Order: sequence, then structure tokens, then C-alpha cells
Amino acid sequence: MQTTEKTNKPIYYGWYVCAATMFVGFVVIGVRNSFGVFVVPMSEEFEWNRFTVSIAAGLGVLVNGLCQPFAGQIFDRTGGRKMILISLAVLGTGVILLSLTFHILFLVFMFGIVVSTAQSGPALSNTAALMSRWFKRRRGTAISVNSAALSLGGLIMVPFSMYLLQATNWHVAWIVLGVVVLATIPMAYLFLHERPEDKGLFPDGDSDPAAVGAVARRRGGPGPLEVTSWRHAFRSSPIWQLSGSYLVCGMTTSVLAVHFIPFAIEDRGVSGTTAATIFGYMMGLNIIGVLGAGILSDKIGGTKNWLALVYFVRGLAYILLVTIDSVVGMWIFATVAGFSWIATVPLTSSLTAEVYGLKAMGTISGISFMFHSIGGFLSILLAGLLFDLSGSYTLPFALVGALLFPAAISAFSIKERKYSARYQTSLPTVAAAGD
Repeated sequence: MQTTEKTNKPIYYGWYVCAATMFVGFVVIGVRNSFGVFVVPMSEEFEWNRFTVSIAAGLGVLVNGLCQPFAGQIFDRTGGRKMILISLAVLGTGVILLSLTFHILFLVFMFGIVVSTAQSGPALSNTAALMSRWFKRRRGTAISVNSAALSLGGLIMVPFSMYLLQATNWHVAWIVLGVVVLATIPMAYLFLHERPEDKGLFPDGDSDPAAVGAVARRRGGPGPLEVTSWRHAFRSSPIWQLSGSYLVCGMTTSVLAVHFIPFAIEDRGVSGTTAATIFGYMMGLNIIGVLGAGILSDKIGGTKNWLALVYFVRGLAYILLVTIDSVVGMWIFATVAGFSWIATVPLTSSLTAEVYGLKAMGTISGISFMFHSIGGFLSILLAGLLFDLSGSYTLPFALVGALLFPAAISAFSIKERKYSARYQTSLPTVAAAGD
């Protein structure tokens, strides 16, 4: 009986925090990805061309990205709990107000500025930084579980939004989505906490860091580029390599979040329900991809190699999308792309933490994500413009997809073994940290 009691170790509280951030992200990102569901019905009602409605979507991605560094600074200096709670309240209210859209300028202001600014609080860059505080040995796994929110958002929220749209109208659909966002606030209030020290715990649930043994010693020392100020991080090459690849990542995911469903309906001739189902299927597969990426990076290492592989596989998926002109081709694309859609997030966040440490992680991740958003802004507008000019999405999808191969090379060329704390066996003689 005593042996049984000793083995029944309680679940580490960090996993509750991880589950809470994943659920918040699932709702927040699901609402953002659902914008594509509203493109066709709102455009038809207000007689907007595709570039016009792309302005609201693209500005939203850009504003969200520009706000990330500031949200990251708030996270680093004061913590993220209050910021996330306030952001959820503003976001839910803003989404409800989208039901009152009467002019493109209202949509641009409400979605492009208000809603998108609020989304920067519970963004994956901040929740990944929170996971980096609660976990060390299992950091990649925890961040990947947290990042699975993006997959779940696409798997569940996008088809749900399409169902709401077809069962009611776009006004009611926006209201329901806003209420869902507001409903996450009590759960976030109860379970989100800043650090394991707040609960009298150590990272990973270890009773004593020394109990981790050889793994702790191997990963315990700071890397040669660990910083206390985000400015110092951008004086070295790894963050530029990560951010440059992340810009392409943003281009290739954001453009599909907004234009994939219209592409499926107008270029491939499928129904709205089928388009949303394919998108949800792609997001569902990515749960496997994102969890696998985090686990493999923790167990096997070589994070930059896995990151490069993800970009390469996504590039192959884009080739399939633009060359196989059929519904079957879309399912094939969704199958290949599904494993790589969000797998970049835990790998990029984990490698950033390993190279630059945790003291400025929120700000550094925010700036890196800003590159992601700038890429998304450019690709969304480009796709809308080229669709209006050519009547097809094939050209913009081919252009952004081609950039994934240079992104893979950029990630692969990072000198991880030289700079990552994972591979440091002794304290570095020269530190990049400090003001």
C-alpha cells in the first residue's frame, strides 16, 4: 500500500497551465482562422472585391505582429496573466461587434486593429514563453502541446463557423464566436500562473534541480549567446536566420488561413462545407505533426534539422496544391501540409529559448513573430490582388510556396551545437548577456 502511494505522484501543475494556454489559444486562433469563412458571404453582400476584403485580413495580421514585441515586453516585465485576461475580454467584445459591420472601414478598424491588437496578448509567442518558464527538460514537448491549439482551432472552430454561417447568417456567427471567446476568461483566471515558484515548484515538477542528474548538467549552463536584453539577441545571426524563416512561415500559413476556402470554392469548385472540412482535416493532422516535432526535438535533439525538414515538407505540399487541379489534389495537399503547418512554432520557440535564454524570451519571441506577421500581411494582400487580376489563386500560392525552400536552408544553417544551451557542458567564457 505504501509503495502504491509513493508511485502515485500528482500531476505537475505546469501541465494544467499548459492545458489552459492550449484551450485559450484554440479559441483565439480558431476565431482568427475562421475569417476565411466570412470572406465570400460578406464580399457578396457588400460587393467588395477580393483585394478590398484582404486589406482587413492583412492589416489584422500585420497589427497583431507589430503588437507582439510590446506584448512580449509586458510579459517579460510584469507577467502575462493579467495581459491575457484583459486581451480576452477585449477580443470577445470586438468579435461580437463584427456582427455590426456595415462598411469596409468598420471591418478594417474592428478586425484589423481592435481584434488583432487584442489577439497579441494570448499569442503563441507569449504562451510559449510561459511554457519555457514551467518546463526545461520537456520544454519542446510542452510548447508543442501548447501550439496544438492552432491545429485544434482549425480542426474545430473553422467547420463550426461554417456550420453557424449556413445555419444562421454571418451576423449571428460573429456573435456566437465572440461569446465563445468571453467564456474562456474564467478558466484562464483559475489556471494561469506565471512561474512554478509561485506554486512552490521547480521546472518540470522536479523536487530538486539536482535530481535531474546528467541531463540537468548538460542543459543547465547558459549558452554563449544568452542575453538579458532583447537588443543583444539581434546582434547575432541565429535570430535573423530564425526570423527570416519565420517570415516565410507567416506568408505560407496566413495566406491559406484567409484564402484557402475561397480558393477551394472558386478555383476548385467545391462546396463551402467541403472546403471547411478539408481545412479542418489539415489542422487535425497537424496535431500529430506539432506534437511529434516537440517530442522529437526533446528526445533526439537537432532542433534546427527538424525545423528545416518542416519547411521543406511544406514546400512540397505547395507544389502538390498548384499542380494537381482537382479535389483529390486538395486532399493530398492537406495530408502533406497537415504535418508541417504549425510544427515550426514549438521548434522555433524552443530553439530561441535554448540559444538566448528566458530573461528576454517574451520580447525576442514577439519580435520574431512580428516577422511572421509581416510575411502574412504581404502574402494576404498579394493573393487578393493577383486573384482580382487573374481570377485565380494559383500564381500567388506558387510564389509564396517557392520561398519555403530558401527558408529550409536558412534554418538548417543555424549553428545549433555551437550556440544552444542544450549542448553546453561548461559555463561560457564570453557572455552576450547584460546591459
